[in-house]
Amino acid sequence: MAEDAGVHTLPITVEYGERELTISPTVVETDRGLVLCDVGPQSAIGGLETHLRSLGYDLEDIWLVVLTHHDGDHAGGLSELNERVDAVVATHHAEAPYVAGERDPIKSDGDRYPPVAVDIELVGGVRIPTVAGPMEVVATPGHAPGHVSLYFPDGNLLVAGDALVADGAEPLDGPKPQFTPDMDRAIESVETLADLEIDHTLCYHGGYVPQGSDRIHEICDQLRE
Repeated sequence: MAEDAGVHTLPITVEYGERELTISPTVVETDRGLVLCDVGPQSAIGGLETHLRSLGYDLEDIWLVVLTHHDGDHAGGLSELNERVDAVVATHHAEAPYVAGERDPIKSDGDRYPPVAVDIELVGGVRIPTVAGPMEVVATPGHAPGHVSLYFPDGNLLVAGDALVADGAEPLDGPKPQFTPDMDRAIESVETLADLEIDHTLCYHGGYVPQGSDRIHEICDQLRE
């Protein structure tokens, strides 16, 4: 798979709910250690550890966890990870109450993962230094109230979270309506991404796609029809 130097996807197949699910957390190298973008559900930690060892790292090398949003398939394993690693936890300020347990996750039906305190509440425009250049937080709400994507302008690389997906009929597609409570805002977020210079995309559901701005503009047009 083509990747920017210092950015690695960690595809893992896990049991989630009553189905098997393949997810793609991303890890980014920095001078301080690793930034993990999304953790996965409670069953994902072993898979993360195996992938990191293949890259020459351990779980203990993670110093920062950035959650794109609070859904259980992205944040459910955070409590277990924190039992092993003393990592800083960051997410958008609109997602923090769900992660920390002040509110139940929107799609949980009352059954939630163990809450974890949020150390840093992010906003759009924040940049985190990495080996791959600055990692910029892009606010992309809709799939969740404070969903964020992560953009690497030096490599024109987008880590899309669930703002875009790559596990359907199209190599790259818009958010899934059945899992997106506010589709109007989600469409606006895709339009925000279309304004960026993107050559390739990492989706949490579907992994790496060698497509970017041209395809995202097409998705905007389709969603607005």
